[in-house]
Amino acid sequence: MSGKEQDYWQDKVAVVTGGSHGFGRVLAKTLAARGAGIAICGRREDLLRDAARELASVTKSRQYSEPLAIQADVTSAEQVEEFFRRVQEHFGRLDLLVNNAGSSARGLVSETPVEEIARLFDLNCLGTIRCTQAALPSLLESRGHLVQIGSLAAKTASRNLGAYPITKFAVAAYSQQLRLELNEKGVHVLLVCPGPIQKRPSSESSTAPEGTNAAKKGAPGGGVRLRGIPPEKLARKILRACEKRQPELIIPGRARLLFTLQQIVPSWGDWIVNRMTRSSP
Repeated sequence: MSGKEQDYWQDKVAVVTGGSHGFGRVLAKTLAARGAGIAICGRREDLLRDAARELASVTKSRQYSEPLAIQADVTSAEQVEEFFRRVQEHFGRLDLLVNNAGSSARGLVSETPVEEIARLFDLNCLGTIRCTQAALPSLLESRGHLVQIGSLAAKTASRNLGAYPITKFAVAAYSQQLRLELNEKGVHVLLVCPGPIQKRPSSESSTAPEGTNAAKKGAPGGGVRLRGIPPEKLARKILRACEKRQPELIIPGRARLLFTLQQIVPSWGDWIVNRMTRSSP
């Protein structure tokens, strides 16, 4: 980008749910440094305050120098509606929604209580739907971007991830339906399916990534052997994919081969997934 060329994100307005920590915070910071006005939500006031200070220190927006950080739980319809009302009141527009808030899970799905499945589905899937519906009028007006943070588990399930793949498969289907419905109306929908995201030692993550050593119960990844993605690199790739209006972003890209094989010959796909994972002790 030349010195005279304006950044695509300059003075656009972006919402990142779960933006007070983990990958959401990295993405919000990247957007602020690119000149966007930022609104984030999360459940912990202390993390929100800290994130707001950091975002204000790096922002390059000429119009929206003050980030908006609001305590809100995406499992509450009332809190979601109030959050997006305040975003509209504060900025007057919305160009990008990143549905990042969510949680992972561990354990055998055959042993996961129905109540736990329902709780995770409410957070990961219904939370995404609540935020999307609340933001959609503004995104239609701006012909903006809707980004759903999925997972490799949105494309193929593996052992030891409990109900997590169930929720992410649903997000993938929802994203495809939205693409078919909204593309002709000018709204770009991007499904992001990353592998393990590296965690910063000083930060907590809202979405536990598929990590590299999940033989131990509760460790990230459910045993999937993949190298962690630097969060800053993933943030840049997401913004580039939005600028190009791509429908999907899968990292690592070679995982597409597994997904294709899984559809054509499920038994071969299962064999590869088993080889790529470790059993729980």
